Amino acid sequence: MRHYEIMFIVRPTLGEDEVKKVVKDFAEIIKKNGSKVTDEQAMGQRELAYEIKDFKSGYYYVFQVEGKDDKGIKEFDRLALINKDIIRHLITKVED
Repeated sequence: MRHYEIMFIVRPTLGEDEVKKVVKDFAEIIKKNGSKVTDEQAMGQRELAYEIKDFKSGYYYVFQVEGKDDKGIKEFDRLALINKDIIRHLITKVED
């Protein structure tokens, strides 16, 4: 099994329900592509160190993901890059 950590920032102009929907949708994307989210942490709204896409804050989330291959991770990365609701993301492979 491969283990990954995904940290992503959702834009702050969304409502609480919209933020939850974005997080749920991206967890489903990972699941549909053969991986699973083993842990999910909502870190709340935080100020950014510098402006990203004209935003000064964002909602931080962290997923712990495991899967047999990196198909789910690649799909998350592809869709996060084109989704306007995620302003930044970082995928890290966790070594066992």
